[in-house]
Amino acid sequence: MSHAKDKGFTLIELMIVVAIIAILASVAYPSYQRYVTATWRTAATACLSELSQAMARRYTVDMSYAGDELPANGCVAQIEAEGRYIFEAQVDDQSFVISASPQGVQAARDQQCGVLAIDHRGARTASGEASGCY
Repeated sequence: MSHAKDKGFTLIELMIVVAIIAILASVAYPSYQRYVTATWRTAATACLSELSQAMARRYTVDMSYAGDELPANGCVAQIEAEGRYIFEAQVDDQSFVISASPQGVQAARDQQCGVLAIDHRGARTASGEASGCY
């Protein structure tokens, strides 16, 4: 009677595979987090541009930037609902500055850019020291 060779994986082989997967995950996860942070920053800068355009339309109609609140904008509601950025405006009759302040997880991960802002002239600024925030 011959014994058929057992088929399957040994515990050592399985542990080696698990170790390789853990190493790959530990390298890939931080990179993934950087991309997520950059994606939310890009969304915030796009919303700032949209808000700036809405303020320019307000000025065209009323000859003043002044108003009770920021113009209604769907992307702002989504980003604030996610807890990533808070949008605020400093507005008077002839000028405005709209800022997006990172909150929660975004603030912890995006310290290089900090608060993003745009003014009535279209000048974009970031409170952080990194370049390429816009």
